[in-house]
Amino acid sequence: MDNKRCIFCGKPLNDGIIILGKRICKDCIIKIKFTKPDSVFYEYYRDCIKREITKEIIKGEEFIWTDYH
Repeated sequence: MDNKRCIFCGKPLNDGIIILGKRICKDCIIKIKFTKPDSVFYEYYRDCIKREITKEIIKGEEFIWTDYH
């Protein structure tokens, strides 16, 4: 998959965020925000994050956690 596409839906990224080089489109961010933990979509998003983002942390890239209060 092209690295300029959303890791969840695969659409070209015109807006959204980048986490450790992985892109997430604005539409998927909104869907994630409102997904209930007991839904199938929650499991899908969780698995995508595990597969796409966690492996970057494991490979040794520095992860900077920002806590917004």
